[in-house]
Amino acid sequence: MVQVLHRFKRNYPDGSIEQRVIWDVPRTPERPDGIRYRLAYIPAGAASPAVLYDNHHPKGHHKHIRGVEYAYEFVDWKKLIEDFKKDKAAHENL
Repeated sequence: MVQVLHRFKRNYPDGSIEQRVIWDVPRTPERPDGIRYRLAYIPAGAASPAVLYDNHHPKGHHKHIRGVEYAYEFVDWKKLIEDFKKDKAAHENL
């Protein structure tokens, strides 16, 4: 059974968008942690996210910062949000 663990969306006054969705999903070879997520920060006027965390198959846990992909070490979904917020804060006004 799929269950939403966390859902958040904010449209900022400057036109930037932050959206986070984290699902609890059945454990499978594609999702061994039983988690699926997509967290994105799109600055005003940008065509793509400045910060994006996701774990789609087959790549698994990873993040994109200004178009560059990095591995991400998943601990739990609360730490995921914390890490995303740190990267977002570091890249908000670049």
